[in-house]
Amino acid sequence: MEFEKIMVANPIVEMDASNEITLVLVIIPFRSLFSPTWKSSEATLKYNVAIKCATITLGMGFGLKKMWRSPNGTIRNILNGTVFRELIICRNIPRIVPGWTKPICIGRHAFGDQYRATDIIVNEPGKLKLIFEPSGPSRKTEFEVFNFTGAGGVALAMYNTDESIRAFAESSVTVRSPGKKWPLYLSMKNTILKTYDGRFKDIFQEVYETNWRSKFQATGIWYEHRLIDDMNYDGDVQIDFLAQGYGSLGLMTSVLVCPDGKTIEAEAAHGTVTRHYRVHQKGGETSTNSIASIFAWSRGLAHRAKLDSNASLLNFIEKLEAACMATVESGKMTKDLALLIHGSKVKRDDYVNTEEFIDAVAWELRKRLFGSSRL
Repeated sequence: MEFEKIMVANPIVEMDASNEITLVLVIIPFRSLFSPTWKSSEATLKYNVAIKCATITLGMGFGLKKMWRSPNGTIRNILNGTVFRELIICRNIPRIVPGWTKPICIGRHAFGDQYRATDIIVNEPGKLKLIFEPSGPSRKTEFEVFNFTGAGGVALAMYNTDESIRAFAESSVTVRSPGKKWPLYLSMKNTILKTYDGRFKDIFQEVYETNWRSKFQATGIWYEHRLIDDMNYDGDVQIDFLAQGYGSLGLMTSVLVCPDGKTIEAEAAHGTVTRHYRVHQKGGETSTNSIASIFAWSRGLAHRAKLDSNASLLNFIEKLEAACMATVESGKMTKDLALLIHGSKVKRDDYVNTEEFIDAVAWELRKRLFGSSRL
């Protein structure tokens, strides 16, 4: 069947990580490492929608003269957004935590902090100081952090801004707004980092009290700050724990939402699947779960459709996502999901390979677009 193309009025940005890495490896002496990253991030701010491939942080192992900062960190610092990760729930995929019957979404602050930290190795005795020099008339302040008297050690300095923390809070209450009827929790280690994490706690509370308390209460949801000990550990640990509890990291969306509410960057929640790619290069069969990558595109295109009031595009995306879930629920799934059902007894007949899975999703999509009688 021929499918009538859907016209899209405005562009989206594709952040093609493999092309970027190729450029870095081939002509690294002649260009800046992050110029494609900066340009794609600026384009995202202009066009409001981006879809990004998984990236790796390049270091000495790639023949470079120094360690480079995370490209994800660079993108997120430019966009000043919050990364929200939400599960894609298939009814036949068993959950390690069976009581988790309702969706959970994790939001991670994506500006400053570890992504933009300055860390050093100290090789000799000496004093480590933290100095702040105001640009105005105030006096310089200086704090002694530690006096190294032995062989040395390591040190770390990081920062954040009130503007970014406020944007984090606004994005969080907007995404988990009364429309989804999800309560919102902020977890920080403010008992130890009383000033640093305490600032997050105070700004979140201010944003909630000023603009959102009445809206949350009207729909029976709430906001609470919880010590991070109560909520598990950091964002990466929470995300992996949550994904495994629901089934698989391959069944999770990842969308960075900017505080303007208009700009997003969607990607797969998992990283690069290097081991599968090496097998593919050698001509071997792979069974790679592509759902998270498909949903990266679907969530990006769905946002484009909403910004442009493009009902045809939104209808297509809804059918595409439904086709992915229906494919798995029909029993056609990749090996990672089959292992969750069959465990160590999984057989080759229990799963499909990479190409077979994509073909099966395409078939389900055609059924939804054209109807069974027209296939």
